[in-house]
Amino acid sequence: MMPNIKVLIVDDSMLFREALARELRKDSYIVVVGTAADPFDARDKIIALNPDVMTLDVEMPKMNGIDFLRRLLPQYPLPVIVSSSLAAAVFDAIAAGAVDFVAKPVAEPGAMVAYAADMIAKIKIAAGLDVAAKFKFAPQARLAAGPQQVDGRALLRIARAADGRQLLAIGASTGGTEAIFNVLTKLPAEIPGTVMVQHMPGGFTKLYAERLNKACAFEVREAEDNDAVRPGLALLAPGGERQMKLVKGPGGYTVRLLDMEKVSGHRPSVDFLFDSVADAAGSDAIGVILTGMGADGAKGMLKMRQNGAYTIGQDQASCVVYGMPMVAYNTGAVAKQLPLDRIAQEICGRLSFRAAGRA
Repeated sequence: MMPNIKVLIVDDSMLFREALARELRKDSYIVVVGTAADPFDARDKIIALNPDVMTLDVEMPKMNGIDFLRRLLPQYPLPVIVSSSLAAAVFDAIAAGAVDFVAKPVAEPGAMVAYAADMIAKIKIAAGLDVAAKFKFAPQARLAAGPQQVDGRALLRIARAADGRQLLAIGASTGGTEAIFNVLTKLPAEIPGTVMVQHMPGGFTKLYAERLNKACAFEVREAEDNDAVRPGLALLAPGGERQMKLVKGPGGYTVRLLDMEKVSGHRPSVDFLFDSVADAAGSDAIGVILTGMGADGAKGMLKMRQNGAYTIGQDQASCVVYGMPMVAYNTGAVAKQLPLDRIAQEICGRLSFRAAGRA
């Protein structure tokens, strides 16, 4: 039986605090121990109430939520779920140590109920996380991320592998925005065409892709229907409404964005993408499954491996949530399980090996 989860709500709007508290209290496992109107109020209540999880509005008076996280978490590393309508602020908050986010609800009937249901699900996940162990509060380490150092001959082999046949597919969920950032920013420009699913609400994936694009040695953007998949380009599935499928034609790979129901509980779904990669790319693919709650991606990755793809899973110690990678590993879908900071190196090594074998 799940123990009660003590939650502190931090938001500058009294009406919003009350509405969210009312919805959260409907869940028998959640106890709202307090609310706070600003970071200074929140700091005092964290000390007094010792919450298990904090929900945090990013845009607040006196001090914004991002600065608050940067100051708070090194001293009080509790799980924080941020809430904002601004995608840029959300990704900054995740980089500062928040474990997840929920998009602020729009002013329409039923929006708060749906928002609270999403928040409740993420609170229950967050309550089981060891934030002190999972997050390294050293901003300079993240800023130091950059293209992986690869020797010249290996780069030549990787470039040869990026000939249109090789394909890299990545899937992630909770904690995945930082995990994908970690992997992609360590890869060289000479990557094969790359397709990705990160569970995220609609409207957030475009800005996330733009942030990745600024940090990576290759182009990253949100996918559009019928986009060509080519070397030096990573395509991120748009959040919220459609599934992304890889298709192989006479001219190479393309992606299709399809109006379909959820698969494995998600749209876009990692399983749906990986299943199509297994069919289209077969043994020319490398699959990577990163941190995330649930099992999305495990079935698709198993099919990829059965079709000859090389598959990599993130290990438990480096995951924010060891869910998707665990199920994939336990079902035999993962050929090699590694810490997050070694996955980019493994991808490079595999590409170099494959290219050397074809030389």
